[in-house]
Amino acid sequence: MYRISNIKLPLDSDESDLRGAVLKKLRVRDEQLISLTPVRRAIDARNREQIRFVYTVEADIRGRAGASRDVVPAAPYRYQAEGPGGEPLPHRPVVAGAGPGGLFAALLLAKAGYRPLVLERGKSIEERRRDVAHFLGTGVLSPESNFQFGEGGAGAFSDGKLTTGIHDPRCREVLRILTEAGAPEEITYLAKPHLGTDRLPGIVSNLSRMITASGGELRFSSRLTQLRSDRGILTDIRIDSGEWLPASVLILAIGHSAGDTYGMLHSQKIFMTPKAFSAGVRIEHPQALIDSRQYGGFAGHPALGPADYRLSCRLPSGRGVYTFCMCPGGTVVPAATEAGGVVTNGMSPWSRDGVNANSALLVSVAPEDLNSAHPLAGLFFRRELERLAYQAGGGGFRAPVQRLEDFLAGRATHAPGTVEPTYLPGTTPADLAEILPRFITESLRESIPLLNGQLPGFALPDALLTAVETRSSAPVRIVRDAQLQSSLRGLIPCGEGAGYAGGIISAAVDGLRCAEAVIRTYQLPAPANLSS
Repeated sequence: MYRISNIKLPLDSDESDLRGAVLKKLRVRDEQLISLTPVRRAIDARNREQIRFVYTVEADIRGRAGASRDVVPAAPYRYQAEGPGGEPLPHRPVVAGAGPGGLFAALLLAKAGYRPLVLERGKSIEERRRDVAHFLGTGVLSPESNFQFGEGGAGAFSDGKLTTGIHDPRCREVLRILTEAGAPEEITYLAKPHLGTDRLPGIVSNLSRMITASGGELRFSSRLTQLRSDRGILTDIRIDSGEWLPASVLILAIGHSAGDTYGMLHSQKIFMTPKAFSAGVRIEHPQALIDSRQYGGFAGHPALGPADYRLSCRLPSGRGVYTFCMCPGGTVVPAATEAGGVVTNGMSPWSRDGVNANSALLVSVAPEDLNSAHPLAGLFFRRELERLAYQAGGGGFRAPVQRLEDFLAGRATHAPGTVEPTYLPGTTPADLAEILPRFITESLRESIPLLNGQLPGFALPDALLTAVETRSSAPVRIVRDAQLQSSLRGLIPCGEGAGYAGGIISAAVDGLRCAEAVIRTYQLPAPANLSS
């Protein structure tokens, strides 16, 4: 088995061209090639006069490959969780939250024979889709079934990006499981894979079915409200129906928007610390502009699809400004979970065929910016920004918007320009400087020319800013030790909400890590306790 890198092919190439290039790199005959598996396909657009695909593949051959710096031996991939451990587990493990972290933790536990119980405060994905559609059409929010809460978590209503900055070998296992749940095979090798809002619900449902088929159980509309312990060890948990459930192990995968759960954990003295996060706005451009800036004359080529971007800069003050969760051909969506607060996010379908591109445009916020040592100070900060945005929008979860030129000039917007807002339930022209703290406003104004230098056209006068974006990551970390245990033995913080992940893949990977910790530590629960 060999790994072959740096295979460059034109956009109009096909599988036979790839095979031929691999044979040439390996210096073997066609009949010697047993199998060929793409590992990565990226777009090289550094020269817009000659945009190409660059492949890395793994190939199994008869005989030996010829010497080449682009050809190295490759070990077969295999994922295996160690266990079971030796510590007794009186009751089946519980997972709170059915986002990527919770679902992947539960799936691994179920396949290992632990028969986990998954508690999700929101509804099933199908019921959730109806509630989200109702919210978009009427501005009436369901606090427990929305863009953040419900089966699949916040990632179920997003672009479904599968890019990540972590280099954990479990990433490959996450992608494999997603394909088993119905995702297209290409996500395993595209440099920037995504699933799309329209495909995600079916994949999420399949993941849940895989859990139950392996012996797990999911309960919707079941919000965690209280913990009970004895001498520092978890014994029971309570849900919002008032029911107490025995639990000696709880994987806490609540997501970054469960403010009430954070408050409960703080009241019960679970050790948490404030953490750096980001806040800002969504920015929309015409997708055609982004395509032309990134791909030049190749813009619109069917092999490329809509272009994306990723920009960042460090200001003289030391503060970072960057784009995040860029959604080609997408829409800006309302990600609120509480009455009286506007929050934005972005999503796009598999085809990414919308008129606008949108991205979060964020400014880093450090704990010392908050003038408070309270571990939940970041939650209070983002809640206040969301409240101000709601007021500026005029109610009904309408969002305040401003033309970029007006924002830079310090004047209010009275009507959008050529870039029409995609946000529903609706928008209201405003002056975003009246919503955002001064340090965020000034940082955004200072960074725009710098980002425009990286992507000419980014400072388009009619580019539209929509406020506010506050939920790109958790502003708090639930501290855990080397065994992934929190200050309460048996409570295992997991994923984005715990402050250990930042996206679908990293959250899913952390879910696997947390499940591995359970399997490595605890015995299988006794059969008599599997339903308790």
